[in-house]
Amino acid sequence: MKGVTQVEVNPKQHKLTVIGYVDPNKVLNRVRHRTGKKADLWPYVPYDVVDHPYAPGSYDKKAPPGYVRNVMYDPQASALARATSFEVKTTTAFSDENPNACSVM
Repeated sequence: MKGVTQVEVNPKQHKLTVIGYVDPNKVLNRVRHRTGKKADLWPYVPYDVVDHPYAPGSYDKKAPPGYVRNVMYDPQASALARATSFEVKTTTAFSDENPNACSVM
């Protein structure tokens, strides 16, 4: 394909990595057409890229070591997995696990 600079095949993870300036949907359609097999975008990213890697919805037991599910653009993932740092600070302000939390009596 025009725009592809590098292709890496990892048969152990059933993963094909295409590097270059190409439209991901065009690559998916080409792979599906040429191989006759199902192809999807890789749903995992390194765990240090996600703000809350162990929140429900992002942690996946099927993910390879060091990877979690990419929840930033997934509307079905839990809201906590996509929470900003401001939202986390406000929700943990009254948490029982936070020793510096506010208490109202």
